[in-house]
Amino acid sequence: MAEYTNDYLLDKQIKIFQPVDGYRASSDAVLLSSALQKTKPNEKILDLGSGTGAISLCLAHRFPKNDITGLEIQPNLVELSNMSAKANGFSNLRFIRCDLKNTDTSWFGKYDHVITNPPYSANDMPSPNKSKATAHNFADFNLSEWLKFALKCLRAQGHIYIINRAEAIDEILSVLHGTTGAITIVPLISKKGQNAKRVLICARKGVHTPSRILPPLIVHKPDGAYTAKAQKILRDGQSIFA
Repeated sequence: MAEYTNDYLLDKQIKIFQPVDGYRASSDAVLLSSALQKTKPNEKILDLGSGTGAISLCLAHRFPKNDITGLEIQPNLVELSNMSAKANGFSNLRFIRCDLKNTDTSWFGKYDHVITNPPYSANDMPSPNKSKATAHNFADFNLSEWLKFALKCLRAQGHIYIINRAEAIDEILSVLHGTTGAITIVPLISKKGQNAKRVLICARKGVHTPSRILPPLIVHKPDGAYTAKAQKILRDGQSIFA
């Protein structure tokens, strides 16, 4: 196994192992995990493209009574993620290697919540680091196909949670339209006065509730420190909708 570091999430409440040289989780993962506000006992959660497991680890910490599965194509990240789950004592969490392009339909219709931080681009120049390029850039697959797969994994009236670049919003909404309702969009802004570079989008399969756009989450103060709201999410594990 390649070298890895022992890091932490949620103000050192969660251990996470990550490659020294390769894909590493960003604050996007913790922000996205905060979109899942509540669950019912025995509901199943799927983390699609789980990377180093940051989203699932946060969810396992908050929802110990729910079964959580992470699907990831990179075997070294799957191995590290399962090590992290074991180190935290999360018996309700497992990570499995899966290539969405070549998988069967065994995942379809099984999950109450699907949460995903897909690759951001098919066109950007890939990183020379293979692990980062795999995590950040689509290859022989695209965002629409990824999201359609995610929706197929959902049960009727299940919830989907997505974070992506703001410029991807047209493509995301075109996939969600007609299949989901209760679409909620939260623009994510680095500092006050800037345009949103990321959007967090939630929706529910098979309902007809109107869409809504919420006020933006401003992540940083002018001096670069986290805002009070971002601090509560990234350090204390509070829901973004609290």
